[in-house]
Amino acid sequence: MAKRGGFPGGMPGNMNNLMKQAQRMQKQMEEATKELEDKEITAAAGGGAVEVTVSGKKEVVRVKLAEEVVDPEDIEMLEDLIMAATNEALRQVEEYSQQSMSKITGGLGGLGGGFPF
Repeated sequence: MAKRGGFPGGMPGNMNNLMKQAQRMQKQMEEATKELEDKEITAAAGGGAVEVTVSGKKEVVRVKLAEEVVDPEDIEMLEDLIMAATNEALRQVEEYSQQSMSKITGGLGGLGGGFPF
């Protein structure tokens, strides 16, 4: 006759291991998040004429312009270069973040960017 209640085969021990792994993963994710916040990524556009540096918090922290790119007759080109460099820096921050979290989660989908449940 089968037992009622509980899980055969020592499931509580497995649950403890799972909880420990989840806690370890959470700590690693917190450390990776802190490391990411301290990271700065710089991207360039226009052959290096415009450089934008973005923090891991996705905030622009620095914009560097080469003197020759500042042309009062062509403000639109400068705007486009700043936008392109900023978007590239933000893309790189996102890529770095995903790689960092993937190392921790082992590629488990959804973890790191919010739980899917």
